[in-house]
Amino acid sequence: MFRLVKHTSTLSQRAKLLVAASNSFRKISSFQPLVLNSLTRQPADVRQFHVSSVVQAAHQPFTIKSVRERLLLTLSLYDKIDPEKLTLDSDFFKDLGLDSLDFVEVIMAIEDEFMFEIPDGHADRFKTPRDIFQFICDKEDVYE
Repeated sequence: MFRLVKHTSTLSQRAKLLVAASNSFRKISSFQPLVLNSLTRQPADVRQFHVSSVVQAAHQPFTIKSVRERLLLTLSLYDKIDPEKLTLDSDFFKDLGLDSLDFVEVIMAIEDEFMFEIPDGHADRFKTPRDIFQFICDKEDVYE
């Protein structure tokens, strides 16, 4: 609940507060950090610079063999997939025993590995690693 409080301050008190606030702001805005050179203990030059990150690293062109190997390696590293049962024709749900949340994690791992997004509509149709393999080959124009 809010209460109304009658202000009894005079105009001169408000003016003094505004001047004090403005002086404080001026002091803060003119503040310059002091960076000392570690050897001479003298003020060092401070320069601003921007660091940019690499958005996507250049990669070697895909081959059918490299896509197959990377896909199977990515899948075999997932803790809920038994590498001995993993083939290109293994069913994710029947043979490998994944549930829907596991499958989403697998798709995300594949997206990270191949550095592109798989639309949900396509991901829902993947039943085996071969389906994902074919999608990647089609997307990256890999036919040899």
